[in-house]
Amino acid sequence: GVIVMKPSPTRLVLLVATRKGAWLFHGDAQRSAWTVDGPHFLGHTISHVQLDPRDGRTLLAAAKTGHLGPTVFRSTDLGKTWKEARQPPAFGPASNGLPARAVDHSFWLTPGHASERDSWYVGTSPQGLFRSEDGGVSWTPLPAVNDDARFREWMGTEQDGTPDGPKLHSIIVDPRDPAHLLFGMSGGGVHESRDAGRSWAPLIEGMQVVEGFDAATVTFHDPHCLRLCPSNPDRLYQQNHCGIYRLDRPGTAWQRVGRSMPADVGDIGFPMVVHPRDADTAWVFPMDGNTVWPRTSPDGRPAAYVTRNAGRTWQRLDQGLPTSQAWWTVKRQAMTVDARPAPALYLGTTSGELWVGHDEGGRWSNIARHLPEIYAVEVAELA
Repeated sequence: GVIVMKPSPTRLVLLVATRKGAWLFHGDAQRSAWTVDGPHFLGHTISHVQLDPRDGRTLLAAAKTGHLGPTVFRSTDLGKTWKEARQPPAFGPASNGLPARAVDHSFWLTPGHASERDSWYVGTSPQGLFRSEDGGVSWTPLPAVNDDARFREWMGTEQDGTPDGPKLHSIIVDPRDPAHLLFGMSGGGVHESRDAGRSWAPLIEGMQVVEGFDAATVTFHDPHCLRLCPSNPDRLYQQNHCGIYRLDRPGTAWQRVGRSMPADVGDIGFPMVVHPRDADTAWVFPMDGNTVWPRTSPDGRPAAYVTRNAGRTWQRLDQGLPTSQAWWTVKRQAMTVDARPAPALYLGTTSGELWVGHDEGGRWSNIARHLPEIYAVEVAELA
């Protein structure tokens, strides 16, 4: 007799980080039934939870706890048990005549290159970059960023206007080359390394800054979220404090593709999401960027916007979302897309709602309400 192995059905897991803990939502391939696992770390600030795509099992959580302070937790059994990092991200002693700093919280986790089995990066507030080579157990600083006098100047003051402190975020590892790295600083620009983080160059040409400031000064640049296209790693998208941008390498100048957004909505927001297989398709979630920065959905009418032609035109995606009096918005890590044949979007709101956007955001439905303020949403496929 021939034994026919049936492929195991795809299972999805949403990793939801909030101001007061983390939740995992397990879903079926149709994304119609979700079971909740949580809270984990109830009451503690969790900025980001990431699954290691290289083993499909290891989770890291960036946490700020009442008793342990800023740290990283690690689980090798999909969140059943957690262990604190043995050596959490911490700045070294003062050097180069620069004032000493203390990590307030870890903010952004990025798994390293597929070829570098247990490597991870984390970005902190105040801005710092750290690497782990043992799966997140111990973290070492990258001095070319953390202890560099020019970088320190670009990082500005600890009171740069970001509500809970300046951030190093959007750490990107080029899938073709583990030595090619990028990150964003709020504030302090976009930076690129081609030698695994030993040296860096700013990548800010074409980016605009707040009126009255000098765009040539790296300090004044405030990227909110950077993304590299998996299907074309030479293309980057960016949602910035001052618009939506695209960069096609080997070019070095960002193009403001948000100019074609509807004028009454504008191109200010926090998250940026790119399609897993189509570099011309990307999504944003605009917010009210008026002079007082309400940080709410424009007119209380939330919607995602999609471009399918690399930013030339944008289309509103609001079917199923509230049509009025919804004053939440979406943070820079709180929107993502899965890699299924017909991708779905996921987003978490500042008012603690979790939404799935079926058909690439064409049809929204609610997964959860009444969670704490959502800081980050990631999605992963479990075999």
